Amino acid sequence: MKNFIFISPNFPVTYWKFCAELKNNGMRVLGIGDCPYDELTQNLRESLHEYYKVSNLESYDEVFKAVAFFTYKYGKIDWLESNNEYWLERDARIRTEFHITSGFRSHEIDYIKRKSAMKAYYAKAGIPTARYHLVSGYDDAAEFAHMVGYPVVVKPDNGVGASRTYRLRNDDELHFFIDHMDDTVYIMEEFVNGYVRTYDAIIDSQGKPVFESGNITPLSLMDVVNDGGDSIYYIVKELPDHVRDVGLRTVRAFGVRSRFVHLEYFVLNDDQEGLGKKGDIIGLEVNMRPAGGFTPDMYNFAYETDVYKIWADMIAFDKVTLSMDRPRHNCAFVGRRDGKHYALDDNAVMERYGASMKMWGRIPDALAGAMANQMFVANFDTVEEVETFFRDLMAT
Repeated sequence: MKNFIFISPNFPVTYWKFCAELKNNGMRVLGIGDCPYDELTQNLRESLHEYYKVSNLESYDEVFKAVAFFTYKYGKIDWLESNNEYWLERDARIRTEFHITSGFRSHEIDYIKRKSAMKAYYAKAGIPTARYHLVSGYDDAAEFAHMVGYPVVVKPDNGVGASRTYRLRNDDELHFFIDHMDDTVYIMEEFVNGYVRTYDAIIDSQGKPVFESGNITPLSLMDVVNDGGDSIYYIVKELPDHVRDVGLRTVRAFGVRSRFVHLEYFVLNDDQEGLGKKGDIIGLEVNMRPAGGFTPDMYNFAYETDVYKIWADMIAFDKVTLSMDRPRHNCAFVGRRDGKHYALDDNAVMERYGASMKMWGRIPDALAGAMANQMFVANFDTVEEVETFFRDLMAT
């Protein structure tokens, strides 16, 4: 029996489904987390062979001891994953220490976590990226900003999501940012006038996709987080060939094997000097884990499938056992903020869209910065219906 350690299996709340499908495939699933065992959901408890509670998941020593305990008790650990951006570096360090070869290790983590290091691999794939500069002070940052022109975007070179990401419009805003900058290494990039779309996939041990999807985010996540706006995006019914092409080129360039990936790109809204023509695809960043929040469930709604099982089948058998020939839909997400007065209250939303609704309810506080507070997820067959859904639910 193969041993699989799942780090923080209780967050996000739906990740118990990954554990359940691993168990269904005959693997011994061992959980490590800081949530008391009695507070784990019944579904998760039933999916784990054993759970080791640490007082703080941030403590490397505690997690190391937990892995050592499982190794002593059950033998060699075959897999260790969290499927969570926040823990990727720590996952890699643990794999290195315990000679777990089924995922990224410490010497490989730099180019999948640091945004500046990703640039060379996008270039290897033949995909352009925004010009950048690693900020050290005002003078060098101003020189770069004047070269590419304002606005510029600054964000942690090694960061998660859109946290601490800012658009600077002039020298005064740059001065303010530099004066209040912490010890974090920040990357500054030229502003790209485009919307975000993704290539999301489950990749097998040969670097080939066993599941493919993608989403479109019409609004800037940076602005959603900084301005406290509503959050909207949708899973596309069909993945265009040109998006699949850049996705697969990126997978090959980064040497992805046996993982869920969420690869982000800009699509240019207009011609932009040095980057390309309207509609061209520009590399943004790679995420070597599933898309965040409830997106895995949205894949399931959109394609009437089960990505938790597809991923677990890839882990256990390196193949898919589900039929992929199923109906497809666009699956749309709207996250609304507490304290705003919407034209349609929650009851009115359900009256109008209840027949299409697949999921609704409160968003965990840990995700609210990027996703807002109250979610509505619905399936539609046309993009026009998705756009109407967005307008109706965001109207105030």
